[in-house]
Amino acid sequence: MVIETKDLTFKFDTTTVVNSLSLQVPEGSIYGFLGPNGAGKTTTIKLLLSLLEVQQGSIEIFGLNLKQHRTTILSKIGSLIEQPAIYAHLTGRENLINRAIQLRLPQARVAIMLDLVKLTPAADKKAGNYSLGMKQRLGIALAMISDPELLILDEPTNGLDPNGIIEMRELLINLVTNHGKTVFLSSHLLAEVERMATHVGIINYGELRFQGEIKDLRDISKPKIIIETDHTADAANLLKKNGHEILEVENDYLSINYQSKKGTAQVNLLLNQHEHEVYSIYKDQKDLEQLFLEITQNPRKQ
Repeated sequence: MVIETKDLTFKFDTTTVVNSLSLQVPEGSIYGFLGPNGAGKTTTIKLLLSLLEVQQGSIEIFGLNLKQHRTTILSKIGSLIEQPAIYAHLTGRENLINRAIQLRLPQARVAIMLDLVKLTPAADKKAGNYSLGMKQRLGIALAMISDPELLILDEPTNGLDPNGIIEMRELLINLVTNHGKTVFLSSHLLAEVERMATHVGIINYGELRFQGEIKDLRDISKPKIIIETDHTADAANLLKKNGHEILEVENDYLSINYQSKKGTAQVNLLLNQHEHEVYSIYKDQKDLEQLFLEITQNPRKQ
């Protein structure tokens, strides 16, 4: 695990913002850290970056305790928290040169970063004149200039238009796939990360409600088959006799548990063989955004 927290808890005065949080972020993953506004995402990120001091629990990054190896760990992390720290009066290139000088890095890294985030054509324009998407990409370049192993991003697609979101997705996938990085990013909408995340953690009221691979989240949805047919009660009895669990029966449709594509075809064949007219038969499954809403709208644990 690149990031592993155990029972991480943080309070502002008497308000618990992060509650017994145990994260596991595998190496080479894009980990989507999801939750509504105010769920505790930004506070968690600030704890991971040692911008807030751990009150309870522990944080290990690269297998090292953050409190004991802070300098070593932070030297391997690039981050973008909320808005990128950009000098608007400088060009994109000058912003990167300034960062390289601060970190005592070779300025050859500047051209590499500009190419990586596709800002080479706009390198000599004032950063203040960049679009929001370009500013976010410059922020990624600033975070990546030291060639970190881990990239931590807080709402990197916030406020971007559809093209900007697509550009950010492509960039982050490229960093993981072709450059061997691990990306931990927060978002409040699953739709922003579902196309690129390999793993997700869903937080609400500071508590972890789900953690696992993106496919594990899909498995929670319990898909079913919706069948529109004549004489639904008779059709339901036939399916029940043949071992199918009936979920619901209405006047014009019935539903059963989904097993497989082949199983769906066999259900259709069975109904036809017994002279039931099947008007439609299809798989129904909650999409990831619906699952996210269900998980985060559950009442707070007492």
